[in-house]
Amino acid sequence: APFLAPVPRRGKRNESSYLVYIAENGVFSGYVTVLDQLRPESAEAIQELHKRHIDTMILSGDKRSMVEHISAQLQVTKSLAELKPEQKLAKLQSLQQHQQVAMVGDGVNDAPALAGADVSIAMGTGSDAAKQSASITLMRNDPRLVAVAIDISRATWHKIQQNLFWAFIFNTLAIPAAALGYLSPAIAGAAMALSSITVLSNSLLLKRFKS
Repeated sequence: APFLAPVPRRGKRNESSYLVYIAENGVFSGYVTVLDQLRPESAEAIQELHKRHIDTMILSGDKRSMVEHISAQLQVTKSLAELKPEQKLAKLQSLQQHQQVAMVGDGVNDAPALAGADVSIAMGTGSDAAKQSASITLMRNDPRLVAVAIDISRATWHKIQQNLFWAFIFNTLAIPAAALGYLSPAIAGAAMALSSITVLSNSLLLKRFKS
C-alpha cells in the first residue's frame, strides 16, 4: 500500500547512496541508507591503466550521482550512468569506430558489451553470463589484475613476433641452401630442429615475466 515517508534533508546522507524505505502494514517505519564502497585496490588499478596510456570510462546502470561520485574518487576519464545493457553495447560500438576497446565487467547486464568488445575481461567472482561472454577471466577478484593481463598479452605478442623472426631467418637460409645442394639433408634437418628449439626456448622465457 502507498505511504508517505519523510525524505531526509540534503547533507544528512551521501548523495552517492541509495535509500531503502521500510514500511509495516503500510505504515512508514524508517529507511536504510545503502552505499557502494570502492574496493581498496580500485584506485590503484585505474592508476596502473593510466600509466599504460589507456583511457578509462565507466559505463554503469547505477544512478548518476553515485557514478559521478565513484568516478571522482577513481579519477576516471569519463563516466556514463543509468545505462541499460543495450545502451552500454551501443556506446562501446561507437567507441570502436575510432579505437580498440576493452570491456571489464562482472554482471549479467555487462554480458552484451563483453561479447561485443575487442577484448573482454570478466572478474573471477562475476556471473556465469559475464564469464562466458568474456575472452579473459581473472582468477582473483582483484581489479589490479586487469593491467597485469594486458602486460602478459603484450609480452606474449612480443614473443610471437620474435619467434616468427627467428623461424623466418632459419627457413630463409636453410631451405634454399638445401635445395641448391649446399647443405646435406641431415644438416638441413638439424637446422629445422634448431629452429624449433630456439622458438620453444624463447617462449619459455615468459615464465620469468613480471608485470
